[in-house]
Amino acid sequence: MKLTIVGCSGSFPGPASPASCYLVTADDGERTWRILLDLGNGSLGTLQRYMDLRDIDAVLITHLHPDHFMDLCGLHVAVHWDPNGWNRDRVKVFGPSATADRIAVAYGLDPDPGMHEDFEFHTWTAGAPVQIGPFTVTPYPVSHPAEEAYALRVEASVATEDGTEVIRSLAYSGDTDSCPGLEEAARFSDVFLCEAAFQEGRDDAIAGVHLTGKRAGAAATAAGARRLLLTHLPVWNDVSTAVREARETYEGDLAVAVAGVSYDVGTAFTPPLAAERTQPL
Repeated sequence: MKLTIVGCSGSFPGPASPASCYLVTADDGERTWRILLDLGNGSLGTLQRYMDLRDIDAVLITHLHPDHFMDLCGLHVAVHWDPNGWNRDRVKVFGPSATADRIAVAYGLDPDPGMHEDFEFHTWTAGAPVQIGPFTVTPYPVSHPAEEAYALRVEASVATEDGTEVIRSLAYSGDTDSCPGLEEAARFSDVFLCEAAFQEGRDDAIAGVHLTGKRAGAAATAAGARRLLLTHLPVWNDVSTAVREARETYEGDLAVAVAGVSYDVGTAFTPPLAAERTQPL
């Protein structure tokens, strides 16, 4: 299972990265499957460096803030108005219950039919896993000021070098403050992709919105996560501060997500891997 950071800028796109979007791929022995964790503003253009939009198997939305779902509008145009025809099934979109209506209103469409002609909408049920090709995805409610906000746990069976099958797990926080659902999603995960939008001494008195690096590290430790990958840092955050805070509460493998970098879920964050960028198609 492979994770590619399409966009990781917190709250709005930055000069070096779009807003939240993460491409996860895995092979089921017949083909490569591709799912997207969020599709925030600015991410759709960058995504095309790494894949053909027609090969999206599903878009998984954690919550309905623009930096996590707004580029569904652009994907709708790509599907609906391609002069050569989309020639694929509707794109599966999993998200909160209001996703279909919210994205229709954002584009100025009547919710009926809205974007139903192009997207096959599915609503998350807390704790209920869904199967997408080789992926099993389970949503967990988390603490964030949105009608519904979820962390996602993504698991896939992967063949090792000796031919045995192992389950690899990626946990993605979405946006959240410390809460039990976050720790459940990240329990013993191979990689915990966790937001750290706030900083100690500046934002830590604000509850129920975002994590600091220290809180992210504490969640990773409580969950027994094997590796922690900090993400969703706004442009005004200092990366070294986030790392320093996380190191106060987490002793495991630690890195900061960088747009354009790919990570092998289940492999340590070694310097060569962190420096290796996925080549555009």
